[in-house]
Parts: sequence; C-alpha cells; structure tokens
Amino acid sequence: MFKIGDKVVYPMHGAGVIEAIEEKEVLGESRQYYILRLPIGDMKVMIPITNCNDVGLREIIDQEQVQIVLSVLKGQTSAMSTNWNRRYRANLEKIKSGDIFEVAEVVRNLLTRDKEKGLSSGERKMLENARQILISELVLAAELEEDTARSLIDGVFA
Repeated sequence: MFKIGDKVVYPMHGAGVIEAIEEKEVLGESRQYYILRLPIGDMKVMIPITNCNDVGLREIIDQEQVQIVLSVLKGQTSAMSTNWNRRYRANLEKIKSGDIFEVAEVVRNLLTRDKEKGLSSGERKMLENARQILISELVLAAELEEDTARSLIDGVFA
C-alpha cells in the first residue's frame, strides 16, 4: 500500500505523486482511491486502491536505474516487425507493461525508425506518448525539470 507523497507510475499515463487517499462513492459503491497528480499535463487521476495490482501501479525507479534507462536509449535497436500492425501491437504491449526499460526501448526503436523510414501518424502518436511517460518518470526519479529530461532524451539521439 502506498502513502501520501509517494512517487508512483501509472502505466499508460506516466509518473506522479499521490496527493491524497480518499473514500468516494461511485455507482453506489464506496471505495478508497489514491488521488494521483501527474506533473506532466497537470492531470489528476483517481485509482481504486483495490485495483492497484491490476493496473500495474508501481514505485518510480531510483537514481541507478535512471542510468540504465539512458543505456537502453543508447543501445542497439531491437528487431521490429516490418508489418506496421504487428509492430504497433508489440510496442503497445511494452508500453502497457509499465516497465520503464521497455518504454525506453519503444522510444529508442521508434525514434530510430523515424530517422530511417519515417513513422505513420499512429506510430508518431505512440512515440510521443511513450516519450511523455519516460519524461514523467525521469522528472520525478532524477528530480529534473521537464525540459531538462526532454533534452536528456533528445541528446541521446542527436
């Protein structure tokens, strides 16, 4: 169980800080919710405490793991299907997993593919979403400003 002030990652949305734990009645059922503030986009999300394991809510990475993320970004592009649909589904599964290293892999692979062959509008949107997720966790884990985290990622591919 997390507590107020904990920094956590909500897969597909990014990293944020638990601002409150509140009891709310939704559809006639009273439940406890984490109120998560996502700094990127300044969004608030309510997550039922009983669903945390199902949605993959986890603590953010530590300083050492930030370096591993940067290593993944600098690494070799992994094999990707030439079929757009298969590639898209495989990348979506990696993002949904909530694993920061897999998200970094998606960012690396799509940025590399964009330079080589260009991306479809769907893959471009996926790349931006994966970058935002990555940036949000780097902002909280390494205590960086959003622009600095964005520059750190872009610098790897410059």
